[in-house]
Amino acid sequence: MTEPLRLSKRMSELGLCSRREADEWIAKGWVKVDGKVIAELGSKVLPHQKISIERQAQAEQARRVTVLLNKPMGFVSGQAEDGYKPASVLVRPENRWSEDNSPIQFSAAQLKSLVPAGRLDIDSIGLLILTQDGRVAKQLIGEDSNIEKEYLVRVKHLKPGKLPDGELKRLNHGLALDGQPLRPANVSWQNDDQLRFVLREGKKRQIRRMCELVGLKVLGLKRVRIGQVKLGNLPVGQWRYLRDDEQF
Repeated sequence: MTEPLRLSKRMSELGLCSRREADEWIAKGWVKVDGKVIAELGSKVLPHQKISIERQAQAEQARRVTVLLNKPMGFVSGQAEDGYKPASVLVRPENRWSEDNSPIQFSAAQLKSLVPAGRLDIDSIGLLILTQDGRVAKQLIGEDSNIEKEYLVRVKHLKPGKLPDGELKRLNHGLALDGQPLRPANVSWQNDDQLRFVLREGKKRQIRRMCELVGLKVLGLKRVRIGQVKLGNLPVGQWRYLRDDEQF
């Protein structure tokens, strides 16, 4: 017999919204199961039951924005810490990229619940995604996320000579962090002192720690792509809206 699931969890599984959004909509009476309004938090459903959302929920979701920011050094991805500012403070009208052709008009309401979908270390730069949309956050940082993230990493070999080919192979597959084997990566030389990393996971300071394990010191790290969305020519410290035609 199929076990019932919490309605909010099922809505998240179906990609309708995040669990938090689901609970908000349920409380407002914006969710129907098999045509019947369900307004009680914690309600459960069976997988075969049909879930629909009211137009108010669709309209609210359509107003939620996703922002691409070229994060400079010295800003943290999330909450302010140790005197450092969060990258979200850069999302203001004067920092919007002049070449952003999105028709969306900036408003202060867009800053509410604008959260990073993934982290980028304080001493790293490049593409950071900030979003109000729970569907985007789930796609990028959910437990089953398989989205590629691409980085350009300037390194210094701490031993005489070049990095042995065997150590490069270990960067691609064979390393473990925190007692857990890492997923296979795609790591290759771009030039004499720069590596290209493509990862499908994001452990804390993962690339720096991977490099340490093979005798490399990271001198600079820049994220240039998340899924199919590229940093492109977006200037450091500036931002733009995710376009309707862009998919991660």
